[in-house]
Amino acid sequence: MSLLTDRIEKDVLLKAPLARVWRALSNAEEFGDWFGVALKGKSFAVGQHVQGQIASPGYEHLVFDVLIERMEPQRLLAFRWHPYAVNRAVDYSQEPTTLVELELKAVEGGTLLSVVESGYDNVPPARRLEAFRMNSGGWDEQMENIKKHVAAP
Repeated sequence: MSLLTDRIEKDVLLKAPLARVWRALSNAEEFGDWFGVALKGKSFAVGQHVQGQIASPGYEHLVFDVLIERMEPQRLLAFRWHPYAVNRAVDYSQEPTTLVELELKAVEGGTLLSVVESGYDNVPPARRLEAFRMNSGGWDEQMENIKKHVAAP
């Protein structure tokens, strides 16, 4: 068995139509609702940075900051960010980012959401494993969050 250290991969079957899931991903305000970030009044656009206060307990002192890299309607949202950038005393701006790709596919019973976060081999070694571990667990939580969000009436 090979150990993938450069990428986190997660899949979840969402019992919702593709268009509904796409809206939950591509509408910044709605994305913020399930992701736990205050993005009221914000929108996602390719080439643009989007920032918002994180609302998850224990992380409220942090700012969610992403650069939207690609948006393919009903198929893909991709952004770059600094993984697990949680120490306010550290300037992460000079570090390489990871690429998060949220890909959708219509399947029997709903929509398959695949998340791939890649680029961990470029994260500074001193924090690479912790960032990988924390974001891997974080994506597990986010998959549950979006599952609940799109299932809501």
